Amino acid sequence: MKRNNRALLITLAIVVLAGFILEGCGKKQAGPPPMIPEVAVMVVQTKPVVTTTELSGRTSANLVAEVRPQVSGIIQKRLFMEGSDVKAGQALFQIDSALYQSALNNATAALARSEAQLSTTQLRAGRLRELLVDKAVSQQDYDDAAAALKQVQADIQYGKASVETARINLKYTTITAPISGRIGRSNVTEGALVTAHQPIALATIQKIDPMYVDVTQSTADILRLRRQIQEGRLDQNGESQQKVSLLLDDGTEYPLKGTLKFRDVTVDPTTGSVVLRIVFPNPKGILLPGMFVRAQVQEGVKKKAILVPQQAVSRDSKGAPLVLIVDVQNTVQQRQLVLDRAIGNEWLVSSGLEPGDRVIVEGAMKVKPGIPAKAVPMENGEKTGGNPQTAAPLKKS
Repeated sequence: MKRNNRALLITLAIVVLAGFILEGCGKKQAGPPPMIPEVAVMVVQTKPVVTTTELSGRTSANLVAEVRPQVSGIIQKRLFMEGSDVKAGQALFQIDSALYQSALNNATAALARSEAQLSTTQLRAGRLRELLVDKAVSQQDYDDAAAALKQVQADIQYGKASVETARINLKYTTITAPISGRIGRSNVTEGALVTAHQPIALATIQKIDPMYVDVTQSTADILRLRRQIQEGRLDQNGESQQKVSLLLDDGTEYPLKGTLKFRDVTVDPTTGSVVLRIVFPNPKGILLPGMFVRAQVQEGVKKKAILVPQQAVSRDSKGAPLVLIVDVQNTVQQRQLVLDRAIGNEWLVSSGLEPGDRVIVEGAMKVKPGIPAKAVPMENGEKTGGNPQTAAPLKKS
């Protein structure tokens, strides 16, 4: 009997203890409700943005003159330093002038001889004219005298032309610079024989301030820009539309701005592109002819552009750009974007977002589409003014 009571007490104790354990476990599983994740968002707003396109091209001098001799002879002296700046009319080469000086002396002497014969011939023709009236001389004698006078006058005119030609040839023995600019290396040395109008230039002078930059733009881009302007999606930027920036071959930006002068009217049939000529000031001679450069040409202004930070954009398995937003019910949603180009550390969005959308910039790893989230405005120390922001150039190969 006592053993049965003891067993009953032990059983009751076990049941009571199990009840306490189950009650404690039940309270632990219930716990407090889960926390709603907090994310930093940026409210989408439109702003004016200046869009540019990057076009490749090469530099060229705005004036080029190849120096060639106009008379033949032996080069006696080279009167310039290779690679230096020369002025128009500056002496560059000296050709042996002895033969040309002699030719000038001969032409001068022949002219003097003809001029000396002029007075006596004129007097004889005048006397014969008077005697012909009195029939003292024959008509033939007078005609011979008059012809001799005309011959002497013609000889004088020919002599003057010969003197002028000889003087010009003597002047051409000093070869001068036809333009001002920077002269390159000399193709001849002292003692070399040169001929008039030879095919090989003695040297080349190039004017490199200002400098031309010729770039190419595809006709597809030109048609796209015209269509956007006609549809009102892109506005011209006034005088600033003609200003162009330049990137050198090493990636550095040229410190001075250029001016777009004209767009060629002829399309290259092999490339389907047209040439744009830009003029850049080059006072320090940084730009040299033949350099490869990239010009950033303004396309226009998008007055209602949408920009999002690059850190807010992710990619799916196919590479399509995506963003997460918090909708009006504070639920996370996913949007697929169409991106135009980069602007600093932001993306220019063509479609996929509307003004007022709250884009998740920080905390995207803590949420996924369809769950609630607490949106907190992202702190941004950058101040946005009223001036249009400049878009990074759209690179063209």
